[in-house]
Amino acid sequence: MASVFEVLAEPRRREILDLLRDGERPVGDLVRRLHMTQPAVSKHLRVLRAAGLVEVRQDAQRRWYRLRPEPLTEIDTWLEPYRRMWSASLDALERHLDAMEER
Repeated sequence: MASVFEVLAEPRRREILDLLRDGERPVGDLVRRLHMTQPAVSKHLRVLRAAGLVEVRQDAQRRWYRLRPEPLTEIDTWLEPYRRMWSASLDALERHLDAMEER
């Protein structure tokens, strides 16, 4: 199975997750908003579902998709050292600017 990073490397899949961030949506709504064909959207949803990033709920003839944020912790964990690095760099910049101001 592809990693979350591999799955999210595709820009259209990130767009789908962005749309689902606000709540669940039927496939037809995703098709309209993305200006893609239904088979193309369904293909991306299948990949997202296999990675555990979305789940589906059947309601009569409609399939509703919603975001599952738990798998995104893999990305969050990977980004943490970079956040610390940027935070340290910004703190150093702030100290430097404060020192310049005092001169």
